[in-house]
Amino acid sequence: MPTVTVGDALVHYTRTGTGPALVLVHGTGSAGAELTWGRLAPRFADRHTVIALDLSGTDRTADGGGPLTVEGLARQVAAVVEDAAAGPADVLGFSLGAPVAAAVAASRPELVRRLIMVAGWIRTDADEYMRNLFALLRRLGDLDAGAFGRLLTMTGFSRGFLNAVGRQGVEDLVSNVPPTPGTLRHVDLDARVDIGPLLPLVRARTLVVGCAQDATVPVTCSRELHAAIPGSAYAEIDAGHVAFFERPDEFVKLVRDFVRAP
Repeated sequence: MPTVTVGDALVHYTRTGTGPALVLVHGTGSAGAELTWGRLAPRFADRHTVIALDLSGTDRTADGGGPLTVEGLARQVAAVVEDAAAGPADVLGFSLGAPVAAAVAASRPELVRRLIMVAGWIRTDADEYMRNLFALLRRLGDLDAGAFGRLLTMTGFSRGFLNAVGRQGVEDLVSNVPPTPGTLRHVDLDARVDIGPLLPLVRARTLVVGCAQDATVPVTCSRELHAAIPGSAYAEIDAGHVAFFERPDEFVKLVRDFVRAP
């Protein structure tokens, strides 16, 4: 598997498919790209070169283990785009990956053709709900791994989806994101996100996707993100935080239509 060195990190990524480059930036969790994009990447690979990287904090990317920053992770994304000879690329970021993707577009505009931010937000400490949610997750990560996974599952998926997958399906989801040291590094960064100063620098055509039933990043945060980027497009999916698990067909069509539009 290809890797690229960025500072003290050896960043792992995969590259599949053919066509214009689509870079996928995952959210919180040490399983990284495989857990987030494993089901979805093949659906884009028939028309795109799909590049999915593992940011610091994941199992596949080794680094010094220090505190993470949005800007530092953005440098990792930019380095992968350059290493894969994929720029300018369409960059899609989910959850924590959304502010990271925005930082790439702001700092390295020559590398980003189009920007897609799914379930993203501008600043954590401006929202008491999110500030307290991440503080609770950080505390549960230290005290109760089962409760940590259960809270992430309850806030990550809509009630209808959880009922549809049933009890065993829910229990499987609970075990998907254990509070590993890397995951807790992500949660720590979640609590410190502030990309307000970067947004005026975004020049790429941008699509902001909100999730109407999102209990991790309330949909109002996506609407605020859209309002802060002049000329951006906006769409909502009637699903929980991980909307592409709940409504994959709708999500794939939305992204494809946006990146193919003239």
